[in-house]
Amino acid sequence: MNWDQIEGNWKQMTGTVKAKWGDLTDDDVTEIAGNREVLEGKIQAKYGKTKEEARKEVDEFLADR
Repeated sequence: MNWDQIEGNWKQMTGTVKAKWGDLTDDDVTEIAGNREVLEGKIQAKYGKTKEEARKEVDEFLADR
């Protein structure tokens, strides 16, 4: 699955995203609204990851879809 598909199906993906990154709140997920850069930023902020680490986590998430 590519990011365009996730962005287009964001409402259906929110549960999967919250299962993967449990510290994200409903408000966080709503704010992300399918935007990959915002998701990466939230992962950085909530988990203390570097930009590269957050990007890698999102890439792995995509590979599993």
